[in-house]
Amino acid sequence: MHSFPWLTLLILMPLLSGLGVMLWGAGRSRWTRRIAQGVCGLSGWTILALTKEVDLRSGSLQAVERHAWIPSLGVEYYLGLDGLGWVLLLLTVVVASMALGAAGEVGERPHLFDGLVLCLMAGLFGTFTAQNFVHWFLFWELSLIPAFFLVRLWGGHRRRVVSLQFFLFTLAGSIAMLLGFLIQYAGTGQMNFPELAQLAQQGRLWPQVAEVWKGWGWTEREVALGVLLAVLAGFAVKVPMMPLHAWLPSTYAEASTPVSMLLTGVMSKMGVYGLVRIFLPLFQEPLRWVWPWLAGLALWTVIASACAALAQRDLKRILAYSSVNHLGYCLLAVFALGAAGPVSGSIVHQAAALNGVILQMFNHGLTAATLFWCVGWLEKGNGGFRELDQFGGLRAAVPIFCGLMGMATFASLGLPGLNGFIGEFLIFLGVFGLAPWAAWLALPGLLVTAVFLLTMVQRVFYGPMKTTGQRWMDVDWRERTGLGAAVIVMVLLGLWPQLLLQFTHPFVMHLLAGLRL
Repeated sequence: MHSFPWLTLLILMPLLSGLGVMLWGAGRSRWTRRIAQGVCGLSGWTILALTKEVDLRSGSLQAVERHAWIPSLGVEYYLGLDGLGWVLLLLTVVVASMALGAAGEVGERPHLFDGLVLCLMAGLFGTFTAQNFVHWFLFWELSLIPAFFLVRLWGGHRRRVVSLQFFLFTLAGSIAMLLGFLIQYAGTGQMNFPELAQLAQQGRLWPQVAEVWKGWGWTEREVALGVLLAVLAGFAVKVPMMPLHAWLPSTYAEASTPVSMLLTGVMSKMGVYGLVRIFLPLFQEPLRWVWPWLAGLALWTVIASACAALAQRDLKRILAYSSVNHLGYCLLAVFALGAAGPVSGSIVHQAAALNGVILQMFNHGLTAATLFWCVGWLEKGNGGFRELDQFGGLRAAVPIFCGLMGMATFASLGLPGLNGFIGEFLIFLGVFGLAPWAAWLALPGLLVTAVFLLTMVQRVFYGPMKTTGQRWMDVDWRERTGLGAAVIVMVLLGLWPQLLLQFTHPFVMHLLAGLRL
């Protein structure tokens, strides 16, 4: 165990600050925004400082905090950090800072907005560090509450409907996942993820779980598949995986720009995180039985979402479906690990796929948040309209903005030299080695992605001006600083992905050493 409670501090900073801002921040919007930005900065400094305080290159859990909470039920206060969690903590701070920068002057109850963003950060920090299911599930649900109110209070005219849809979809997935873990607990008496993963590695997890349900006439295989589907539903809704994606396009479209940035930049990563952290270690054997079917769902997500984005005319809905498409590749890589076997080079392909998934999470979070910020800027400058056909000729009118948005767009479509390339490259490298047919079938998704993103650039930047006639002013110094910093990181990670790989690869190798694939 580590002597200083770094992770508890990291969670409490935004949580207590957020509650304080909401309770006492009315009429002090300038100060509440400064407090929120200061908490983001301090949290970022703490996350970076952890690389010096703990050994993330070991691959194992670091900065562990473990205390008895409800011993009779196997519930512990259990926090730990490794390369996967660290990357997502960093992404949370980056996207939250960008969202606050894009928020500008929130016209209605700005102190509540800033406080809810901080509380959302706290929930995400806990989700990415908790190692006991009950402890983790509390943070998983905590993040849903501020997100719901951020959509409902500061969204478009359909915000009440879409916020309820968002809440019900994610709550249904959470209930299914809770049921799955209760079934596991009934057989093992264990709630800690590392201990459950060890039981799975030893081949004891599902025999123990099935023993409890033997009297009902269920076989071990049936119990394992039932729990797999229940837990997968909770993660798949968050990603989302088709056909559980119905809530996403309307929610992203109706949410305000900073809230859309948070939803796509970080909250969608919770589902992929759960697949890597929980699903893979616990469902190694059942995954082998059903991975072709799951890979088929991932391919459906990749191809259908790209085609849906191509058919959209609302810029926010284009980016919403683009997010589904990009995270579909993460699903494909995770499920393809079910095809892994004792073949030459298998470990290389598994490691490439998982490293690609983690990099794709970070890189997509950064580029998607940047693009939603750009669309929000376009919408504000165009009198609240964001239809694709209402723009044109902006390259001559606002060249700095178009340059920044163009870089983010090319990063999103995976141009070599920018951050979006390396994650997708590693994913395809891994999937080609594990399940070549799945990789070949996913390739058209890359082509369609390039088509709809380049079409967006062509319609917005070039051709005759089709906007409402007001004079366009280029981005101010605050927007240049925020968008420019994001673009610099895209270039830096595109040229030097080792900045993140040095922390993710040891975790990946440690995870693979514990799998029975």
